[in-house]
Amino acid sequence: MSVLEVAKQYKEDFMQGHGKAGAKDKLTRQVPGIRRKLTHAEISALYADNPIVQNIVDIPAEDMTRHWFTLRMKDEQLARDIMGRLADLKAKDAFKKMRMYERMRGDGFISLGVTQKHKFELEHPLKLDSLLTIDYLHPFSSMKVSELLINDDVFDKNYGRLENLRISRASRSGIQSVETESLVHYSRVLHDQTRRLEDEEQGMSLLESLYDAITVLDTSLWSVGQILHDFTFKVYESDDIENLTKEEKKELAMILDFMFRTEALALIAKGETLTKQTTPVSGMKDLLDFVWDYISASARMPKSVIKGQEAGTLTGAQYDVMNYYARITSAQENEMKPLLEHLIRMLLWAEKEPGGRINPDTVEWEIKFNPLWSVDSKTDAEIRKIVAETDQIYVSNGVISADEIRETRFGQFGVSEDFKFSGDDAQWQRMANEVYSAWKENGQHG
Repeated sequence: MSVLEVAKQYKEDFMQGHGKAGAKDKLTRQVPGIRRKLTHAEISALYADNPIVQNIVDIPAEDMTRHWFTLRMKDEQLARDIMGRLADLKAKDAFKKMRMYERMRGDGFISLGVTQKHKFELEHPLKLDSLLTIDYLHPFSSMKVSELLINDDVFDKNYGRLENLRISRASRSGIQSVETESLVHYSRVLHDQTRRLEDEEQGMSLLESLYDAITVLDTSLWSVGQILHDFTFKVYESDDIENLTKEEKKELAMILDFMFRTEALALIAKGETLTKQTTPVSGMKDLLDFVWDYISASARMPKSVIKGQEAGTLTGAQYDVMNYYARITSAQENEMKPLLEHLIRMLLWAEKEPGGRINPDTVEWEIKFNPLWSVDSKTDAEIRKIVAETDQIYVSNGVISADEIRETRFGQFGVSEDFKFSGDDAQWQRMANEVYSAWKENGQHG
């Protein structure tokens, strides 16, 4: 057998082309892949190039801070003054960017620019009793941090807590840039970190775990683009084609491509045929849905949110979006609230801030996050109907009187604010408990 005959019989698997099917290709090895640690440059490139990545990073950060919070205090004027001071410091935008950096690079920080009574060094702890003013809040990411010093003593009460960090401080004068590093005490920054491996200091970027899914999504976009580009093409058949040279075939293809590019009339001879071929797309939707489902599960965000659904009003059927907002509420309470409380305590302690050196432990105050969403009018009407049916069951079974229902639902001055459904988690739980109790007491009927 000649070399030419062997070459004609050789068929190359498409998975072996362009670097595929190698020793490191997880698609052909069929084993879980090893973590791919992304550099800051790679993370920046992914974020800048892919709008879906931008949505995954930005939207939860925006949702966490979009409706901000209400500061409850006995002294309402002091509460308004502190909220005004936070607005002056652009705290809302700083906290949003800090969470964006945390999702994007694993760590988000806010530097606390302060004025103190005495001269200080950044490596010294920030003493609240010497605090005069808070001058600025600057969000930054782990790109500025060369080292995190974390307490690794498992028998220390501060185990796992950040103690110091080494920050790169660059200043530019004309065309020259001066790079310096400073050791900064943790009390001079706010630090947002939710994903950290035990044997590492810096947090893990969300994009590392999403890398394979993003790759498949990018491949899907390219593939769909190719299919759309060649979705329909024409096939011209003629016995005379065999007698043409390569140059004549090339010239004929150019002429026919020009003549038959549109749906214009085709003039061909007897015995020649011109047919239109369409690329089959059956099953493609299921494949693309799989990609979106995997992206959604990995990012813990509903597909509608990732695609940029307008935040605010929801329908009763959007349980996945409701669950997403419940996770955002949990993140607000468990992750953002302690940092906000620390900042407000500093404002109360500062001598020249609205607090005027008030010990935060001597006054009652509370951060209450505003509701993230509300239901649409149709769902609100359905909820009102359920509540009315529940009230009727209570009255019919003698659990409560009609007057008590009237006072609870409508109050002395009309419709009670509590009756208006706002999407607050506590109101969800209260309504669910009422409906379930009534359903159970009525023999599971009604």
